[in-house]
Amino acid sequence: MLDAQAIQELRAAVQQRTIEDMHILDEMREEIRSIRGSVRTIKPRSTTSVSLVASDGGNNSLEFDPFSFELVRVVDSHGSQLCFDVVSPATDTDALSQAQFDSAGRPVTALGRMMLGLGISSRRLSDLSPMIPRAAGPSSWVSVYRDLNEWAVLWDLIVNNPFPTDTLVIRDGLLRSKVFTRNLFMKMADQLKAAIDEIWHRSRRRVYLVGIAKHSSVLTRYHLAMAVERLMAPGDPRYVEIPRSIEEKSYAWKEWARGRDDTPAGSAGAGEEPKFVAGRLFLVRFGARTGDPVWAIDLFQPQAKAADEVMGYLLGDAVCGFPVPLYPRCLQKAHEYAQVVDFDQEILQEEIFRAVRNRLKGSGQAAIDEFRLRQDVAGRRYAK
Repeated sequence: MLDAQAIQELRAAVQQRTIEDMHILDEMREEIRSIRGSVRTIKPRSTTSVSLVASDGGNNSLEFDPFSFELVRVVDSHGSQLCFDVVSPATDTDALSQAQFDSAGRPVTALGRMMLGLGISSRRLSDLSPMIPRAAGPSSWVSVYRDLNEWAVLWDLIVNNPFPTDTLVIRDGLLRSKVFTRNLFMKMADQLKAAIDEIWHRSRRRVYLVGIAKHSSVLTRYHLAMAVERLMAPGDPRYVEIPRSIEEKSYAWKEWARGRDDTPAGSAGAGEEPKFVAGRLFLVRFGARTGDPVWAIDLFQPQAKAADEVMGYLLGDAVCGFPVPLYPRCLQKAHEYAQVVDFDQEILQEEIFRAVRNRLKGSGQAAIDEFRLRQDVAGRRYAK
């Protein structure tokens, strides 16, 4: 514990550092003042909304999981399961690649259809993403595989499905990714744009694409400056577009703020074609009060000029947000459906026990039964 003398020294050091570094906050306040005139109010609009969410591997807290199984599952806000798989770090990724296609080479999953659409003639996941190893590799590839499946379901939904009504498609996360090989992410974005344009020409239905982030480096960096400068006045829901120049100061990697629309002058690697960003960043407050939460939202870059309409549709879905207030309800519903908890987790645990037990003989099966008995007794004894 700090004593009185140490607290005095701490206070003096913090005050001195604050004086020396105050210019940083002053610069951020100046940047926020420069966009204050771009803040717009949001008027609610109504349309069909659908969200896509992948189950979070971190939610699984299994008592017995010798192979580190990961459930890869993507559901939408209607509860429809659009992707389902179980993998482990030891899974042969070449065999996993083959599982996306039938014996005739026809895709049987959303991921297979996206691979075919992107021209992956080898039908290998390692050619879709440099983070997927051949055969087996470090366990980090499993989360990449989950992310690829989430993108594939989004691609498949827009490219291969009809839309009977105007629809807002909401992705859980920004419209950016570094998991694709070379320029395949931007190729996917081009195909999404072409499909959206075709839907309009064919059936006169608008499909809008947005991504909402759980966390934002821009919000983290500029939150105080936004509050001091009163960026969003109370009285109405509001939004503001964030210039790329402000974005790039918030990221360790500048290419995370480089889109096709504009590459900031003087940026490192300004001559390199953007590969990772398909959205324009907006900060949005769906509530009318100053203290209501502000969210970071990517609008699909070709649709950025339709921000008024898209924000209105999002507002219509967010005003009834529950349990998180003023957050799109359809995205929260998708999260609820995607979670593997309670009885669903018990089923998964039971199937792991059963599969392992069936592969063992004699004393091995008895050891599994004893292990389960010990776990059950301990769970009942120390249950809260």
